[in-house]
Amino acid sequence: MAQNTKAVLLPALKAAWPITIPICGAFFTIGISYGFLMHSLGFHWLYPALMSFFIFAGSMEFVTINLLMTAFNPLHAFLLTLMVNARHLFYGISMLERYSHVGLKKYYLIYGMCDESFSINVSTNPPAGVDRGWYMFFVTLLNQIYWVAGATCGALAGYLIKIDSTGIDFMMTALFAAIFLGQWDSCKDHRPALIGLGAAFVCLLLFGAEGFVIPAMVLILICVSFLRKFKRPGADRDVPAAKAQNGDDCSAGGLKAAQQ
Repeated sequence: MAQNTKAVLLPALKAAWPITIPICGAFFTIGISYGFLMHSLGFHWLYPALMSFFIFAGSMEFVTINLLMTAFNPLHAFLLTLMVNARHLFYGISMLERYSHVGLKKYYLIYGMCDESFSINVSTNPPAGVDRGWYMFFVTLLNQIYWVAGATCGALAGYLIKIDSTGIDFMMTALFAAIFLGQWDSCKDHRPALIGLGAAFVCLLLFGAEGFVIPAMVLILICVSFLRKFKRPGADRDVPAAKAQNGDDCSAGGLKAAQQ
């Protein structure tokens, strides 16, 4: 029994590990930055360790720092989280068929889904003879391990590295700015990004710095929805299939602009 289990698990792990190595570099580096930032703001190392494990939502974990440091507003936190991670609704729908035949593993696959795990699991196939369910499981598990390990190491490093951390919280702004610029550079259609910038500016003037994020995101979603509804007929055929994922990211560029 144990040998049969080992014969199934080891090939799946060996197939998943090499393809996640590039993600390890990114996740571990950003995770260290996140953990160090949490420590610099006075949080115990368990906060980033547990948050990275239970939340595991990348940019939302950076946003959560502000939520923890301001007055508790559960409705604001719920709506903000929904807006930032709404794309996962569509990820989940597209993975229903793939997850329907993997048994109990599907519950962890649903819980641990992130952009990178989704991209790998939807675009790659395991080698012949490797169980697909376990392959997707290990892709998801390894990516989460990289992130949790990075965040924990960064928080612990904060106790050892004594530097002036004044201004380190600008890291969040820099992160979202880098994501926004990357999407701007990779997309030909800049209208969603410009909508995001315009909506954020208008809502900042109307609602002030403390309350503009949710109205800005609602306005962005409305504007982008209208933009897609009245898009030139046949425009989808102009976009190569290989760039389909980038096309979805371009539509999300407005949200990144508001988050800055």
